[in-house]
Formats: sequence, structure tokens, C-alpha cells
Amino acid sequence: MNIRYQAILPGVSVSVITGLAALFLSDHYGSPAMLFALLIGMAVSFLYRADSPSTEGIDFCASTLLRTGVVLLGLRLALEDLTALGWDTLGLLCFAILTTILLGIGLAKIFGLKGQLGALTGGAVAICGASAALAISTILPKGQHHERDTLVTVIGVTAMSTIAMVLYPIIAVQLNLSDSEAGIFLGGTIHDVAQVVGAGYSISQEVGDMATLTKLVRVAMLVPVVMIMVLVVAKTLSVGIKSRQTNSPKIPLFLVGFVMMMLVNSFFVLPESVVEMGSQISRFFLIVSIAAIGMKSNLGQLINVGVRPIIMIFAETLWLALIILGYLHFS
Repeated sequence: MNIRYQAILPGVSVSVITGLAALFLSDHYGSPAMLFALLIGMAVSFLYRADSPSTEGIDFCASTLLRTGVVLLGLRLALEDLTALGWDTLGLLCFAILTTILLGIGLAKIFGLKGQLGALTGGAVAICGASAALAISTILPKGQHHERDTLVTVIGVTAMSTIAMVLYPIIAVQLNLSDSEAGIFLGGTIHDVAQVVGAGYSISQEVGDMATLTKLVRVAMLVPVVMIMVLVVAKTLSVGIKSRQTNSPKIPLFLVGFVMMMLVNSFFVLPESVVEMGSQISRFFLIVSIAAIGMKSNLGQLINVGVRPIIMIFAETLWLALIILGYLHFS
């Protein structure tokens, strides 16, 4: 066991230091910490080589630590959150998430890209931005461009979420949305949780509360979405040439852990400090993980992918906003 720790320590250390640097820059310059972590990680990608002592630890952070961070996301949620918004709004969010993912898959085919990239971008936009992208990427087949596709998605959804955090509150005010409507709009459309909180409370306490609740319900949708994707991937593999391969996707353990954390938070009264600590640890683990994924990236491959995935993410973001606004206008 000590040998295992010694093997991963250099890579874990450099990933944690990169994550801390990203948090420092985020606090001082107001930009998303995940974006800073990704960029810094890419800048030190020379640390990820076959002969580097950091390689094994970087792999650990990009996989095991990532899954642990997703598990701890469950502490943010409780079953009562799913019904607090009302069934109409819950149905709206389900419809918006489903159609956004289908749009992503359709656009990927139109642009000549793989459908799994469309599912990845659509899921990230529809659910919770970079966190969803990282979670979904763990269950998709590990093809040649798997890491690159994950990086492109994280960059795109983080950029769109930051822009939305600035523009959407202005749109909500200009459209004279009520506090409840503005909260549903912001929580139902902005990708990352932190940006939802920032946008909602920039208008009022009431809007911030509703936006946060709406966003948490979207985060809860990560469970059924990943489950469905696991089944689709498994079915796709079963009809292919490698129908009997042993690494066909099964129910991910991190998803089971996510549900268990949500159930614990639902049926037991946890101290607020415990929930907050779990949320902060989850956020830090995800930041360290995206730093490690950045270190594993090949910048040349990232450039070669072109602007098509970014166009897809923009179209998915616009679609999601139009669905929510259309519902609020006609309901």
C-alpha cells in the first residue's frame, strides 16, 4: 500500500498545487476556477510523460479523484428538492434536458463529429456544466480523442456559463420576469452552479433562492441521464464487433455513491457545516481533476478540433434558454 502511495504522490501533489493556484486566481480575478485549472494544467502538460514520476498520480486525479468529487455532489441534494418546484417545472426541466442532449447528438452528426461528443456537450449544457461533462466522460467509450473532447466541452460550457451569468440577469430584468420566473430562468439555463448563484443573488435574495433550487434539481438529473447513457453505450457495443468485450459499461460505482449521498441528505438531518464541507471538498476535487485532465491533454489536438464543438455548445445553450423563456411566456 505504501508503494502505491509513493507512486501517486508526485502527480497528486502537482495536481493539488495546480488546483490551489486556480482557486487563488479565481478569487482574485473573478473567473471560473475550473477554467484556470484547465489552462494551468495544459501549460504544465510536459509533466505527463511515460517516464515522468508524476504520470501515475495525474492519472489517479483524472479518474479516482474525479469520481469521488462527483459522489460528494450528492450532498447538495435532497429528494424534497425534486418536488419543491412543482411538477410543471420539473416536467419542463426534463423536457429541456432531453431535447438539449438530442440536439447535441444531432448537431454532431450534421458537423461530421461523433455522436458521443454531441451527448457530452448536450449533457454538460443541459445539466451542470463542467461537472456534468466530467461525470459523463467517465462512462463514454475511451476512444482516441476522449480526453480532447472532454477538454473542449469543459472550455466551451465554462465560457458560455460565464457569459450567461452576466447577460441573463439583464435579460430577466428587461423582460420584467417575476422573482419566481427569473429564478427558474437563471437556474434552468446557466450551466455551472456557482454562476447560477452569482447571477440569481445579483438580482435579489428571492431570485437567488429560486435559481439555486432550480439548479439543484437539474444537478439531480445527472443520475437518470448517466444511467440512460450507460444503457445506450452498452447496447451500442452489444451489436458491434466487440459484443463480448469485458469492459462494456455497467452501472458506475460513482453514480451509486452519488445517489447514496443524496439519500443520506434526504433522510438524515445533517449539520449545515457537514453539507458545506462536503460541497467544498467536492468542488476542490473536481478542480484538481480538471487540472490533471489538462496535464494529459495535447494542445495540438485541441486546436485541430476546430470551432465546430463550440458552435454546438452555443446552439445548445441558446436552445435551452429559448425553451425556458418560451414556457415562462406562454404558461
